[in-house]
Amino acid sequence: MAKFLYKLQNILSIKVSLETQSKTAYAEASNKFDAEESKLKNLIQKRLDYEEQYRQLSKAILDIPAIQRCNSAIDITKDMIKKQMVTVKVAEKNLDLARNRLNSAMKERKTYEKLKENSFEVFMKDLNSEEKKEIDELVSFNYNDNIRETGE
Repeated sequence: MAKFLYKLQNILSIKVSLETQSKTAYAEASNKFDAEESKLKNLIQKRLDYEEQYRQLSKAILDIPAIQRCNSAIDITKDMIKKQMVTVKVAEKNLDLARNRLNSAMKERKTYEKLKENSFEVFMKDLNSEEKKEIDELVSFNYNDNIRETGE
């Protein structure tokens, strides 16, 4: 029986490996985004804690140095939050780029797999037509052989 050989198998293998690399890059970008988002949430919670501490210090006996430290901590935390928001946006853009690359790699792999399927279908049709041709030749040979034997 004939063996099916796909001419573009090397390219398909490369596309599969590129897709795997894209999946890994996407997972890394996703993890980075999640980590940066978690840092942002922690900073926001830290700011809320400082603000609550500031309110408590304002209600109690006035301790001016403690209130000033708390107020400066709130300001520093706000600056850190702004910087972290920028970092989160960058991580989100990187995640989107990785997602787009993954989608592209998946489309290319699927395209080459579909081409392989189509090529295999053509191969099977050709194989079936050759088998039918051989069967027809065998039947006609046997028929002609039987006619010769009976006719002679």
